[in-house]
Amino acid sequence: MRILAVVLVLLIAAIQTPLWFGKGGWLRVWELRREVQTAQASNGQLRVRNAALEAEVRDLETGHEAVEERARSELGMIKQDEVFYQLVEPVGQPAIARR
Repeated sequence: MRILAVVLVLLIAAIQTPLWFGKGGWLRVWELRREVQTAQASNGQLRVRNAALEAEVRDLETGHEAVEERARSELGMIKQDEVFYQLVEPVGQPAIARR
């Protein structure tokens, strides 16, 4: 009787092993759930970035103010009859020390 019980326990353990450690076992399911959560968090950040880029593209397509702002800040362009003043920071002095 005791040998039969040991054999049944070993048989049950052998049947359970693929469920826990096999290709589609519970450990793999838990790992995939963690990967899905990480991917969802990354997708959320990318959605926010895409929305900001979409708004910027829409603004550039419809408004001239955005194009003018970019031309001024990135290219240093000025309008006709406009005076441009450039403030240069002194070399070697941090901005906080001058206050």
